[in-house]
Amino acid sequence: MLAEGYIQHNLACGTGRDAFVGSVQYLASAPVPTTVRNIRAFEDGDKVFLHTVYNFAGAGEQVAFDIFRFDADGKICEYWDNLAAVAGPNPSGRTQVDGPIEPVDLDKTEANRALVRSFLVDVMQGQHPEKTPEYFNGDTYIQHNTGIADGVSGLGAALETLAQQGVQMIYDRTHQVLAQGNMVLAVSEGTFGGAPTSYYDLRRVEDGKIAEHWDVMETIADQFTWQNQNGKF
Repeated sequence: MLAEGYIQHNLACGTGRDAFVGSVQYLASAPVPTTVRNIRAFEDGDKVFLHTVYNFAGAGEQVAFDIFRFDADGKICEYWDNLAAVAGPNPSGRTQVDGPIEPVDLDKTEANRALVRSFLVDVMQGQHPEKTPEYFNGDTYIQHNTGIADGVSGLGAALETLAQQGVQMIYDRTHQVLAQGNMVLAVSEGTFGGAPTSYYDLRRVEDGKIAEHWDVMETIADQFTWQNQNGKF
């Protein structure tokens, strides 16, 4: 299933096909089996992006976004991911993975991708924060982040609380924006509380507005710990 020159961006794993096979063999030898529960799967050109819950050898459940790139022979040739521990319901009672699963509005894929790209620049990168209301239908915004309540007001309240604590959530650059229909996954980097952070944000678009959000944030490991030099992005 893997191309010989398989490129790994999970910094805790070695790169190349043999390294991945070795990781699978190691997990298979563990006394507690590894489980994988796929929640969502989408396709964008030569890439497939997934929303998944893992439990590696009984170490505890983790929610992840996975991105697989395929070569012309149908082999997996490159892989990116973001993982975080599974947490309890957020202030609105939503989990990290519940909500709609299937993409719709497939004819609007490119318009939805462009909308999210603009949102990332205007709002998340802070270049035009005054445009924030243009991206939402009033206060309607379903939120799956573990610490934020529904509504644009819930997001604003959470950011205000962080600011009062001296914690900034900064988006500096977006590396990928993948889309199928109304589901758009953005891969960004920045800092959270000063720590280098990888942001994976899945947004559901409805009638040209951002309606729902799932995310996985992961602190980027110090480079001296990396098991490959391909970088996180």
